[in-house]
Amino acid sequence: MKVLSLQSAVAYGHVGNSAAVFPLQRLGFEVWPVDTVQFSNHPGYGAWGGDVLPPDHVARVVAGLDAAGVLSSCDAVLSGYLGDSGTGEAVLAAVAAVKADNPNAIYLCDPVIGDGEKGVYVQDGIPAFFAERAIAVADVITPNRFELELLSGQPAPTLSAAAAAAGLLIKPHPSRPRRLATVVVTGLEANGGMASLAVTAEGAWAVRTPLLPFNPPLHGAGDALAALLLAHLLRGEAAPEALSLAVSSLWGVLDKTLTLGQRELALVAAQDEIALPSRLFPPLPVA
Repeated sequence: MKVLSLQSAVAYGHVGNSAAVFPLQRLGFEVWPVDTVQFSNHPGYGAWGGDVLPPDHVARVVAGLDAAGVLSSCDAVLSGYLGDSGTGEAVLAAVAAVKADNPNAIYLCDPVIGDGEKGVYVQDGIPAFFAERAIAVADVITPNRFELELLSGQPAPTLSAAAAAAGLLIKPHPSRPRRLATVVVTGLEANGGMASLAVTAEGAWAVRTPLLPFNPPLHGAGDALAALLLAHLLRGEAAPEALSLAVSSLWGVLDKTLTLGQRELALVAAQDEIALPSRLFPPLPVA
């Protein structure tokens, strides 16, 4: 199966496409990465080089894929960090082109906007793009808690509150009459550990894991999780089971990263965890 992935990339480290492509490949997927930015490393290091790529550059790359006749064989579109608000239009054009040939293709949108520590850290216009445009055409979205609260307009301090906020995004709305199939919320605190939440029209399920004490905080985990989730959805798993497998693989990678004392995801060293996680965290219903 084939995935078109539009998000950031770094030469060193693992965020954006640099965190998503290898896990998808390790699970047997062909990936066509289209970079929205090209940086030397994550800006969290304090110094970096590179540029946000212009929206027309992204659009031309996608148009080239279409002209080559390959988009017709695409099974999914994955999008993440945009860099420029105008790049959103290129992403939506890519989704439309893929779905025109394959209506069953999945669009997983990771609405990268900010987090609870830094607040909104993207360009003006990007939060509105996700809220007003992307959710209307996405099949799956993967916000963190901060992004869920911003998109839903509801606080999400607990698992049940997060499930209720995600449920608001799933319900049809005049601005998005097409039903959003799945919301996966990451970065939730639960009983001294961490949890991710899958919410569909059928219910809500949480996958809980122990907290791993990274200092400084690790980047790219959400990008890797979105890719892993998409892979298992494409393999036919239901949302709860797909989230369980994705979180379990990511936790194995994170545990290996912590053991090695690395600041970047140990994707290569822990690649067996991607293929078959050594510890499985089950999805449990949330009332």
